[in-house]
Amino acid sequence: MTVEITQPKRRRGRARGRELAPLALAGLRRLLGDERSDPSLQRRDRLIEHLHAIQDAHGHLAMVELRALAAYMNLPMAAIYETATFYAHFDVVHDDETPPPAVTVRVCDSLSCQLAGAEALKAELEAGAAPGAVRVVRAPCMGRCDSAPVVEVGHHHVRYASVEGVEAVIDTGHFHPETVLWQRLADYREAGGYRLLNACRDGEVSVERLIKAFEHAGLRGLGGAGFPLYRKWQAVRAEPGPRYAVINADEGEPGTFKDRFYLEREIHRFLEGALVGAWVVEAEALYIYLRDEYPGLHRVLHKAIDELEEAGLVAPGHIVLRRGAGAYICGEESALIESLEGKPGKPRHRPPFVAQRGLFDRPTLVNNVETVYWVPRIWEQGAEWFAGQGRHGRRGLRSFSVSGRVKRPGVHLAPAGITLRELLEEYCGGMAEGHRLLGYLPGGASGGILPASKANIPLDFDTLQEHGCFIGSAAIVVLSDQDDLRAVASNLLAFFADESCGQCTPCRVGSEKMLTLLERDEWDVPQLERLARVMMDASICGLGQAAPNPVISLLRDFRGELAGRNLIAKG
Repeated sequence: MTVEITQPKRRRGRARGRELAPLALAGLRRLLGDERSDPSLQRRDRLIEHLHAIQDAHGHLAMVELRALAAYMNLPMAAIYETATFYAHFDVVHDDETPPPAVTVRVCDSLSCQLAGAEALKAELEAGAAPGAVRVVRAPCMGRCDSAPVVEVGHHHVRYASVEGVEAVIDTGHFHPETVLWQRLADYREAGGYRLLNACRDGEVSVERLIKAFEHAGLRGLGGAGFPLYRKWQAVRAEPGPRYAVINADEGEPGTFKDRFYLEREIHRFLEGALVGAWVVEAEALYIYLRDEYPGLHRVLHKAIDELEEAGLVAPGHIVLRRGAGAYICGEESALIESLEGKPGKPRHRPPFVAQRGLFDRPTLVNNVETVYWVPRIWEQGAEWFAGQGRHGRRGLRSFSVSGRVKRPGVHLAPAGITLRELLEEYCGGMAEGHRLLGYLPGGASGGILPASKANIPLDFDTLQEHGCFIGSAAIVVLSDQDDLRAVASNLLAFFADESCGQCTPCRVGSEKMLTLLERDEWDVPQLERLARVMMDASICGLGQAAPNPVISLLRDFRGELAGRNLIAKG
């Protein structure tokens, strides 16, 4: 008889993957808190906040820290790494790499900053940067288009930036404080603030009465889509609880800065409107997702929330403030929800919509900053007052973020339906000296481009679609006869290519291919048009669907200009 002798199976002495550094885990517990005594620190939705805390402390995210964070949160290392590398503001440093210099200079390369000379500024800063001590990198729109060009040193903005100004900031470490006109709770309440919120909670104002008032006012979502506010309230209320409310303060559309404007000046009016919306849908909590490019506002919002909690106007923890990390795609509401849950900000397939299954898989009300800002103001002054504004058959008021070749850039509150020509003459002081109107972007990078011959179209929802454009967040970027249309189109497509989340092929590959076609000596018009159609028809979300708009607009309305500059064939 043959006896088969088998060797005992060897067992691994340690877990797969790289070994955890106990010192790194101990350091995380000192920085973030001890997860063993507070399990809420391990919730997945805390991941991005933890990554911010580590980066703020060390200036980058070392792999040893990420491995420790995976153990700390009891998450796979793949989940930690995927999220950390998705967002532009996180600097992941691999084991064989050198950490970045202590000082990072980010030069905004949005269209408004490009028109103001950002490209040349970046080249000069790179040439003068001390090797190993300072790094100079490009960055997407910082929301300060009215003071272009803009540079960020560390986490502080330098407006109307020059080489001398930026170098002085690096050398001295002194910054001009950001313009935040801190609106204190006591002052706002003395002027009648939070009267509406209290009336709602006390039963003096019913949900039905509130919904009817805003239906009459005609207030629509001012983040871009223009969905009527009252209908969104109704849709979320119709779903079974528990429910959540979310504020989208991630205005990453190049040329847009109106939300920053209102947050800086009337933060408690905004908070009251947000809390009223949360009350309407009986939200368990109100989440505010603020873009990381607004560090000054992050500090002020924390103070304002603390004031509300101390005054007993909100329960501790009812308002949750979260930081974005540099991803334009998170302006799309389902991508924003994914980011709030601690994941890469990739849009979800719909249906279901976020009103049905949003944050933590529950019905969620998502509103833009300016939308909720108007809630207490319209209630105070009346639905008739708001609806009675407007020009050329339109209703309401719009906050136009105007930048580019104008004398007075900035946020201009004007009647809905005003034309660009009227906006320039009555609010912006006309074109900048020596410049003649060539065209304009009526809705930021994704809203298309219109020629000067169409400067008399009413600017509002539903007025621009027949011209192949849309108003979106009302970000107006004005172009002049001194601007290079190829450079304009390339700037916008480079932005979309860089900001694509990569989830779908038409957007990920299409935006890169379109940028390559634009950089050729002569544009292949049929190929550009075919590619644009594929991107618009097959992309998952609005980023890929809208990315071709600038190019399609130029091919439709600027043929003569393009032919004159030898970009397309004449005739």
